[in-house]
This record gives sequence, structure tokens and C-alpha cells, in this order.
Amino acid sequence: MAALADSLRARGDEELVALLRARPDLATPPPADTSVLATRAGVRSSVARACEDLDSFTLSTLEALVLLDADAAPVPLDAVAELLGAEVTPQRTRRSVADLRLRALAWGADEELSVVPAVRESLPTFPAGLGRPAEDMTEAAAHTALAALDQQERDLVGKLAGDQPVGSTKDAGRNFTLADAQTPVQRLLAKGLLLRRDAATVELPRQLAFAVRGAHPMGAVEPEEPLLDLADLGQSTVDSTAAGEVLELLRHLESLLHLWSEEPPDVLRSGGVGVREIRRAAKALEVDESRVSLLVELAVAANLIASSEGNEPQWMLTYGADTWLAAGPEQRWAPLASTWLDMPRLPGLIGARDEKDRLLGPLSEDLRRPLAPRDRMRILSLLDELPGGHGVRKPDDAAAVLAWRAPRRGGRMRDDLVRWTLSEATALGVVALGALSTAGRAALFGDTSQAAKLLGEALPEPLDHVLVQADLTVVAPGRLEPDLAADMELVADVESAGSATVYRVSDSSVRRALDSGRTADELHALFRDRSRTPLPQSLTYLIDDVARRHGRLRAGTASAFLRCDDSVLLEEVLAHPSIGELQLRRIAPTVLVSPLPLAEVVDALRSAGFAPAAEGPDGQVLDLRSEGHRVRGRGRTAPAPSPGPSAPDEEQLTELVAQLRSGDRAGTARRGSAMHPERGRPSAEATLQLLRDAAVQDRSVWLGFVSSNGVASQVVVQPVSVGGGVLQGVDRGTGEPGRYPLHRITSVAVVEE
Repeated sequence: MAALADSLRARGDEELVALLRARPDLATPPPADTSVLATRAGVRSSVARACEDLDSFTLSTLEALVLLDADAAPVPLDAVAELLGAEVTPQRTRRSVADLRLRALAWGADEELSVVPAVRESLPTFPAGLGRPAEDMTEAAAHTALAALDQQERDLVGKLAGDQPVGSTKDAGRNFTLADAQTPVQRLLAKGLLLRRDAATVELPRQLAFAVRGAHPMGAVEPEEPLLDLADLGQSTVDSTAAGEVLELLRHLESLLHLWSEEPPDVLRSGGVGVREIRRAAKALEVDESRVSLLVELAVAANLIASSEGNEPQWMLTYGADTWLAAGPEQRWAPLASTWLDMPRLPGLIGARDEKDRLLGPLSEDLRRPLAPRDRMRILSLLDELPGGHGVRKPDDAAAVLAWRAPRRGGRMRDDLVRWTLSEATALGVVALGALSTAGRAALFGDTSQAAKLLGEALPEPLDHVLVQADLTVVAPGRLEPDLAADMELVADVESAGSATVYRVSDSSVRRALDSGRTADELHALFRDRSRTPLPQSLTYLIDDVARRHGRLRAGTASAFLRCDDSVLLEEVLAHPSIGELQLRRIAPTVLVSPLPLAEVVDALRSAGFAPAAEGPDGQVLDLRSEGHRVRGRGRTAPAPSPGPSAPDEEQLTELVAQLRSGDRAGTARRGSAMHPERGRPSAEATLQLLRDAAVQDRSVWLGFVSSNGVASQVVVQPVSVGGGVLQGVDRGTGEPGRYPLHRITSVAVVEE
């Protein structure tokens, strides 16, 4: 590591800043000098972390250096280029080596490149799928031996020359002669063309693999990033498509909130929500279960749904959900998009199984992944690089590019993460047709208010009219004004949704509107004023017929009462076989009472085929629809910090480099015997006197110093004054003035110039 320290010491300040920017873990805590920096740069964990940021070809270059044993002795750049293959240009190899030098994974001139020893431990056991070299085999001998193999032996050698040069065989522990050998493995062992790793494993010598691979010693090497197959869609097309997805998402989420407001599902002991509840919601919303699972994850993450307290907790709406439901589409969407981007969970895992073969459901703790926000940002940043209005045709193409850029990121789910992220982003309207929407790009960079504004501009203008059809369906050819949308949801049921929503008016929907307090005249006026098509007589008849039957029975509380001017109808109610459970009792020729709650009386009468209307204390129609259950939300949690140290800013990096220079100067300064001050003892007085004498004599001193962060360092200082418990002086390494509290000085020595 001394050679690496010398190489780092010879770098310019800008180069050191670039190193610390590329590998921020090296700067925490601040290294005392370049030797400490070099030691950290060679630590296995730091090297492994640095390798995660290397692209595919740079990793191949690093593997080539390891195959050439550059961790033991310097190797020339030409040997690296030769190993990478004839199709790779020297300029491309030189660029990748420059990247390795920048990150302090390699150093030295082109004629003598070296790598830190920990690189070998951080790479796969078999770099480029190559095994160990055979000690007594030359390249020429390997080609000759390969040419002499029969077809079976050649097939076996070709297989081992792929990604894994080792294979299992029971013959590995036995010695064979050519006369005794019966199988291809036995013959290759007898010829010395397979190496024995242990009693059950053989390994293909590296020279023989080179002979099989020919002009590609390291196999398939990709020197350049794969090209994306792009579609020129136009930004307006992308934005309008994304706006349609947003409206669909908001409609589904609103329906889910209303559903769970009435019937909140139980919280499982594992903390999630049951499969039956997801299926029930999917059926009610007429969507698939994966869509419902994403909606549930979003609703909980955005604090629209939370777990209640108690022995039997349930997933209930929060008070914040009411505010969200009352907001406009753009104000609803923006916090959802922001929540999803910061959500430390992977909804894409829902439906998979864990290590114990247990099904992973929505809100399961096993879906928590702290790195999920970082991965989303990396994937969506690829789309941000594309020209406006251009999209990726296939998610697999994006996965291939990201795999080339960082093949060691993402683990076994690397490509799945790309597909999941693009699918979820499309569902949220952040992405449409494989391209970033304008509002999605603003949300990606944290500008929530601007994202809401841009979405509002992309949304179609709300309509103030509908089209009533002869079959009692009502077509909304686009997004409706909020008050009209509320009226239509009250008086009709959604039959199909999309860019145009189709509602159906029925007996039950008209009765629902009348139950809410609307009159028949108001419903006639609603359709007359809002429909651009003539009203069919069937709709008029339907409203009048339901209204004529509606409210003939008037229900109140006694706990509840039932009154009707038609005594014959009351007799019919009393005689009905399923009404006995209401415990009705006549208290007047036109009045019945029940001890049951009003809502139960009304529901039972409706189930029996009657059409009662609930009545309030003032005699007006009473709306009995439940407002649902609510709990206090826990507040949106802050995004989980990414593991590892955060990257210092440019000012901090510049200061760190200055400290390194100062530490190097202090480490090389010739100094006399050091004094170690101790409070209240003669050595402390002697130290104070030494500093004062140095200030008077204009001599530099070497200080051992501990910063306020507890970091020990060494510095050479030109004292200016000593007093008030502080040494004021000039750092000889940086030329900057500084203050050094005396109680933080651990040792002092005069520098011998």
C-alpha cells in the first residue's frame, strides 16, 4: 500500500477531489494524511463498494488486471488490451484504466499497472470464467492438445471454457493412465488437461480455455453501452396518455378508500392484509389483484390508510384521507407520486414467496427494501436522459443498459427491478409509453408543486355535460366537473371507465339519490340541464316511478318509528313474514315503532321489497349513508436514508484535500522530542512555554491534534500567539490561519528546519 500512497500523494488536488467524490466512504472520517487514505482505499469492503459503480467493460478490465496478477507485480497496458480481445481498441482500454486510476483501484504508468490486493477478493472466484493456469503448459502446447482431442473431449472442454471452469466428478481423486481411461473426464485427467481441485472437483487450465476461446480470451466483452430502441412519441402524446393513467389511478384509489371506509379489513398478525380482502377489493373495483396491492401500498405509504389500535386492529382511513378525497386530481396525484418515489418498499415482490416458502402479501414487512428509492431513481434517470417525447420500446432494453452500467447492483432481482419500476411508474402516470411525462420529470426531482401544476395542464378540461342514451346509460365523454361527477356517482352506477365513463341509471341508483335528500324534480332538472342529448321517456318514467314509491313509508327513531298515511300498507308490512325480527308495534293507525336502530329497520324493509325513506326530526329525508371509520394517521415518514456515507459537497472535499496535504507535511517534518501536555502538571506548563517560544522565535511546531469530531490528525503550524486557552497560527501545509484549542493538543514538537 506504500506504492499506492506514493501515487496518491503525487496527484493534484483536483484528482484527489475526484477520488473522494467517486468514493465518498474514504472521506468518513476525514483521513489524517495520504497514507491513511491509501489504507482505506485498499480495504475489502470499500473496494467492493467501489466495484458496484463500475460498468461492465471497466469490470472486465479490472478482471484482466487480476488475471495478469497485477496485485502481485506491475503489468503493462498492452497485456491488458491483448487479454480483452482484438476487437477492443487501445483507446477504449486506456479510458477504462483511467477510470480505475481515478477510483484508486489501480495505479501506475501504462507500462507498470498495479491493483490493490483486495480487488481479487472482491471479484468472482473465477474472473471472466477462467480457472488457474497449469504450471507446465504453454500456449502452443494448449493449442496442440486441443487439436488432438476427440469430439466428446472437445465438447467437455468447451463446456468448462464457458462461465464456470470447474465441474464435479467422482474420478477427481483417482489417477488414470490413457490405457485405463474410459470416459472423457478420465482421458483428460490422464493427459493432464484437467486440474484436480479436490477429491470431487476438477478445473480446466486457463491456457486450454484461452485456446478454446481464440480471439476472445475473456469471452464476450462489451466495450460500449447497448443502444436503446427508442420510439419518437411526442411529448404531448406522452403527457396526455399519462394524464389518462392518473385519472384511472385516482378513480381506483378513491373506490378502494370508500370500500374500506365501510368495511375496513383486519390487520394480520404479520402486519399485512389478507388475500381474501385483496380479492374482494379487486372484484369490487373490477381490476386485478396486483393493481389493488399497489393501491394498498400507496395508500398506507401516503398516510391515507393506517392501522387502528386495540386488540383487533383494522386498516382504516385516516382523517387525512378526507382532505385528500376533497382535493383536485393534480393535488391528489402529486403526493402519491412523491410517496412512491421515496417508498422504501418493493410492491413488485407481492405474490412471490420468501425463503420459507411463505406468500408475500401487501403491507408485509418482507417487502421493505431500504435501497428501493435509490434503485427507482437510477432507473427513471435513464429515461430522463432521453430526448423529450422519446420512450423505450421494451423494458428489457432499459434493463440491458442498466445492467451494463452497473452489473453488480441489484443482485438477483436486478432486471426484475427495472420491469417492476417501469410498470409502477406507468400506473402512476410518471411514465407513459416508455417515456417520462413532463409532470413525472418534475416529481422525479422533488418539485411536487410544479409536478401538480404540470399535470393540471396535461389533464383534459373538465366537462359540464353528459350524454344520456335511450338504454338508460349516461356517457361522460371525458373528465367531469367535480360537482357534476358527484351528482352522477350519486344517481347512477359506473358501468365502465376509461377515457369515457359509462354510467347506468337504475331503480337502486335513483333510490340512492332520493335517500340522500334529492327530489324527483331535482333529478329531472339534473339530466335536463346537463345532457347534450334528448332525454328518453324511459328515464323520466323511471325517476317518477321510483319517486312515487319512495318515501310512502316514513322511518324515524323510537329507537325507530314507521309511519304511513296508507294504513293498508302498514298492515302489509306487519303481515310480511320476514319483518318479525324488527319487533314492530302499532302505536297509532298510521304509526309503527321498533326498538331497533333506524338504519336496521330501513335496510330490513328494503330487503323485503318495500321502499321506505328515512326521516329526520324535522320531517325531512335523512341520509343514512355511513361516513365510514377513521383513525388518526401516523404522519408520512421521511425517506429512509441510503446506507453508507453521504457524498460530501465540493467545499468539504476541497477542505479534506487541504487537510491531507497538511497531514503529509506534518508526517515528513523533522521534529525534536515530543511533549505530551497533562492538565495541572509541569509538562503542560512546559508545552505552553514551548509554543510561546516558537511564536517569538518564528519557528514551526508539529502538533498532534484531535478535532471537535474526535478525529486525530497531525499538522505543522507556525504559531502566531498563545493565550485564552487557544493557539493561533498558520497551517504550513495549506497556508490558512487556524485556531487550535490547547485542550485538544495531544503532543507538540519543534520542527527542525
